[in-house]
Amino acid sequence: MTEKKVYRQTKFVRPAGATEILLVRHGESRAASEENPFPLVDGQGDPELAETGREQAEKLGLRLADHNIDAVYVTNLRRTHETAAPLCKIKKLTPTVVADLREVHLGDWEGGLFRIMAHQAHPQIQAMQDHQEWGKIPGGETNAQLNERVDRGMQRIINNHPDQVIMVVVHGGVIGSVLHQATGSHPFAFTGADNASISHLVAHEGKISVRRFNDSSHLSPLIVADTSLPT
Repeated sequence: MTEKKVYRQTKFVRPAGATEILLVRHGESRAASEENPFPLVDGQGDPELAETGREQAEKLGLRLADHNIDAVYVTNLRRTHETAAPLCKIKKLTPTVVADLREVHLGDWEGGLFRIMAHQAHPQIQAMQDHQEWGKIPGGETNAQLNERVDRGMQRIINNHPDQVIMVVVHGGVIGSVLHQATGSHPFAFTGADNASISHLVAHEGKISVRRFNDSSHLSPLIVADTSLPT
């Protein structure tokens, strides 16, 4: 009797030449207040991590300690450096700065004011959400401007790391841009990754596929209230 041929489901295997990307949002940054605005770097708010954010960074480092990671990238803003530091210490890696992956420029509402306006439900925040357009913020960067530079920064990294795994520590708005461009989703569909969460991407032949979004299982019970706004 001829044995019937069967076809099992297969496990994902990274294609030859592909780059695996662990896209991480920085840990929770310190609270904003009108009395103590964030310092600015190139016109953008540059707060340090809060105590919770430092704990999240340590947990992230432990989560990825046994992973094969070939390189680490951060932005020009300190909260990404501080988030990457525990893993870089474990792996003895020096992070590379890619300024194109910095957070959305919040125009007139930099220095923590955007977060304050969001908590106060300012009408321009509602307009931004309704239109899913960062440019509705007074003086803010537009979606098109953000997407252009984020794509440029990501492609630079991807081109340098075929057949490798890299960790890229960025910001909530940047994660939203990367995944929007990868999936063709609504612009804000993926804006709202938890602090210190991991999104797993695979870049191959000019396309990015999403394997995982907002994995924050390593943070429990540190996950706090809604962190959907870029900080």
